[in-house]
Amino acid sequence: MADQPGSIDSTLALLESAGYVADRSLATVLFLALKLGRPLFLEGEAGVGKTEIAKVLSSALGRRLIRLQCYEGLDVASAVYEWNYAGQMMAIRLAEAGGAVDRNTLESDLFSERYLVKRPLLQALEPDTAGAPVLLIDELDRTDEAFEAFLLEVLSDFQVTIPELGTVKAEHPPIVIITSNRTREIHDALKRRCLYHWVDYPDAERELAILSSRVPQAPERLSQEIVAFVQAIRKEDLFKAPGVAETLDWASALVELDAVALDPALVSDTLGVLLKYQDDIQKMQGSRAKDMLDQVQNVLRAPA
Repeated sequence: MADQPGSIDSTLALLESAGYVADRSLATVLFLALKLGRPLFLEGEAGVGKTEIAKVLSSALGRRLIRLQCYEGLDVASAVYEWNYAGQMMAIRLAEAGGAVDRNTLESDLFSERYLVKRPLLQALEPDTAGAPVLLIDELDRTDEAFEAFLLEVLSDFQVTIPELGTVKAEHPPIVIITSNRTREIHDALKRRCLYHWVDYPDAERELAILSSRVPQAPERLSQEIVAFVQAIRKEDLFKAPGVAETLDWASALVELDAVALDPALVSDTLGVLLKYQDDIQKMQGSRAKDMLDQVQNVLRAPA
């Protein structure tokens, strides 16, 4: 288990040690979230590296990662806890078959931790010898407002109330990372409990550093052309611009094809790795991809 970083620079170094190339503004808000013990709310387009921050923190700090993947209809039973009803019914039948049953004793046993199924939020409040875990609440915007309201108790006091058992409070609050792709607005009451950061697409220099870190086997010229092309394509009127995740996937695919540089045919043939909507692919195929690639290569060939 590693100590938490003591400065913004050490936070940058911690992220870099686990392969995450962050800018200083992200390192600053992450350092403050760790220092103040506040949840960190990350918003941004899909594929810009929001989820990866929690994974990297878990790895770099040697903490357990507990992930709650959000979806429409997520409820307390799936996120916090539920009772093992099958086990409880079996216990009732065994007790009845055994003869005399003390109702109070049986009820106390049925609603004990023995039959409690702990889901991610409750797991995150449990003590851990490795230190407080990293709790990732991923894509919160997929849930509804009722679940947001429930989270307020968890994020305010790091506790949950189980009617049959009472209140479970974390001895050491987890490190909480919440992500949203902003498909809907998250309520202000929840945001106020967090520190906030918008994770944007990286500039060319940082994206090249990310690519060099994550796909080091890619030739230097190919990496430069990939980044320049992706930076250019994000300026187009697309339904969904490629994120960093797609940049890395495309680079890995091109390496598998033994590419050392981009050419129009290669770009057209592999656009399905970079773009995920047919309308976007059709818009970029053929002459448009060739023109954009020519511009990119001319800029890269130009003297600095």
